[in-house]
Amino acid sequence: MGILPIVLATLLLRPSSEKLLIIHADDLGNAHATNRAAVELLDTDSVSSASIMMPCAWVNEIADYARKHPEKDLGLHLTLTSEWKYLRWGPVAPKDRVPGLLDPNGYLWPSVLEVAQHATAAEVEIELRAQIELARKLGIRFTHLDTHMGTLYARTDYFQVFEKLGKEYGVPILRLKPTEASMARAQPDVRKFLLGQEERFQKEGHPRLDALLDNAARGTKTYEERRAAYHKAFRELQPGLYMMIIHPAVLEPELQAMTGTARDRDADYRIFMEPATKQLLKELGIRTIGWKEAAGK
Repeated sequence: MGILPIVLATLLLRPSSEKLLIIHADDLGNAHATNRAAVELLDTDSVSSASIMMPCAWVNEIADYARKHPEKDLGLHLTLTSEWKYLRWGPVAPKDRVPGLLDPNGYLWPSVLEVAQHATAAEVEIELRAQIELARKLGIRFTHLDTHMGTLYARTDYFQVFEKLGKEYGVPILRLKPTEASMARAQPDVRKFLLGQEERFQKEGHPRLDALLDNAARGTKTYEERRAAYHKAFRELQPGLYMMIIHPAVLEPELQAMTGTARDRDADYRIFMEPATKQLLKELGIRTIGWKEAAGK
């Protein structure tokens, strides 16, 4: 048996025999407290991926880090909502070009439903292109595109824009394999569309997650409970490709004023900085990777 067949066989076997986990820090750029935590996690390889919210106030700080660390796996957290009460942001595109994305005060809508009710796919594309082009202008070499609050799975035409931009800019987008759990995340018309495109998705071979682990610690009330929940998720991981989303931030007065999840975000930062977390992953045979490796780049 020649070397090439052996290599191909190894590549084909890898997804089913390895436990691959993208540990992903979300919401970079929304606050200095978030950037500070994410940078420390990235610098210590405690997370393997992160993504940036381009409309937010602290994006220039994380863009500076991205320029100095092009090797880091940083994507764009494409943002069409502004969900917090006091910290609000508007679109990157000129407001007169995306009126359907604006609430009565000129900010992005607080909820996914409100976006889906008011914004056209054309407006969504204009705004997302503006976010991507701003990232390029700031020197961010983004590795993937994902979606804040899952908005791009709210409508079929939104998802088609998402897919179109991923292809155009040559990076993977956040996709899941069609399991019962993953399909439950999408709206009925989107679910029908995705299932109808399954044969095409398989042929194209873009990376797709076996599951998105974004609720592993939901409902926990203490640091210890949250830590135990994450560790439980690690122990239950089966072979395949997964993405665990965390929301790390350093507990500061500004963060506490921004969001009621400040203590959870601080806990995410501290839990994933713990040497014990890395050690457990090693003991369980879980290999952490980024989107670049998932895409074979």
